[in-house]
Amino acid sequence: MQFIDLNAQYRALKTEIEARIKTVLDHGQFIMGPEVAELERRLMEFIGVKHCLSCANGTDALQLLYMAYGIGIGDAVFCADITMIASIEPACMLGAAPVFCDVRLDTYNIDATSLERQVRAVLAEGKYHPKAVVAVDIFGNPCDYETIEAVCRKYDLILIEDAAQSFGSTYHGGRCGSFGDSAITSFFPAKPLGCYGDGGAVFTNDDEKAELCGSLRIHGKGPGGKYANIRIGVNSRLDTIQAAILLPKLEIFPSEFDKRQIAAKYYDEAFSGRFVTQIITPGGRSAYAQYVLLAKDSAERQTVIERLDAAGIPNMIYYPAPMHRLPVFEAVNSYGETYPSASGYCERTLSLPFHPYLTKKEQDRVISVVLATN
Repeated sequence: MQFIDLNAQYRALKTEIEARIKTVLDHGQFIMGPEVAELERRLMEFIGVKHCLSCANGTDALQLLYMAYGIGIGDAVFCADITMIASIEPACMLGAAPVFCDVRLDTYNIDATSLERQVRAVLAEGKYHPKAVVAVDIFGNPCDYETIEAVCRKYDLILIEDAAQSFGSTYHGGRCGSFGDSAITSFFPAKPLGCYGDGGAVFTNDDEKAELCGSLRIHGKGPGGKYANIRIGVNSRLDTIQAAILLPKLEIFPSEFDKRQIAAKYYDEAFSGRFVTQIITPGGRSAYAQYVLLAKDSAERQTVIERLDAAGIPNMIYYPAPMHRLPVFEAVNSYGETYPSASGYCERTLSLPFHPYLTKKEQDRVISVVLATN
């Protein structure tokens, strides 16, 4: 059993993927070739935004946006305490101060109440200028954008959606990747829409920011091309072969998304009343980048892990520590926030095998081992 079975998907798309790759090998345009432009156009249509700019990975996509919005020294960027470091890392590299916010213990997404509390604390201290919020759709579960956007409007904050895990997810009918001022996603292989290497994209309706990101991703190029540089940028372009791989995957993505819903519901029904399962944000649908359970405590989680390991069933912990406890952030000001929900989540969380090609027989095996511990 695979934790995420990428081979099963490849077998289903082998003919289409190999034909697309052969086309790239034949035309030889390996960087920013025609498949890249085709992918950007189709992603733009799928998400429902004016602009899509692909790049080398999801972290770079965030960096491009942080640079485009002028985030840097003296700015505070607010981030959920439960996420991958990549959500905030590029802002820190540009000199901004990370400010972590507690999460909701039902959806595991950023808590708007904690966010506002942290914004007010930063304002009261007066050391940093509250500049932006990066809202992470954790495990594919869309954030509650109505409440988060209200806080951002109140304090004039830029809102960036980190949809690295939520490609295909929706919130009140809108696609994740279309919320906030601009958004990003990741095409890391294990993501809901993944390539066979690294890849990412920026989504925006802002013409100016789209033009900026388009320049920044190719060494700050100007209208005259990549050798007519008008600003300092980076080198972050999507390989054409990765675009060729993503195109047939995008074709079948809606059916895979539906399969994810069925598999998640099957797990939910089995674990109801025995473990805590992630509550999907009201009005939302999740891509379930991961399927997450909460045990009653760390001891029960360890018991479950030992049983799964003994049965040869892969499992993971996303994430073993909240952001504020990572060694790199030990000196970061918490502004008095104690992060009870984030800390409790990390002590109890466990992720199980999950992907669109997971069979009920495989799920039944997982379920029987997990429930045998209770």
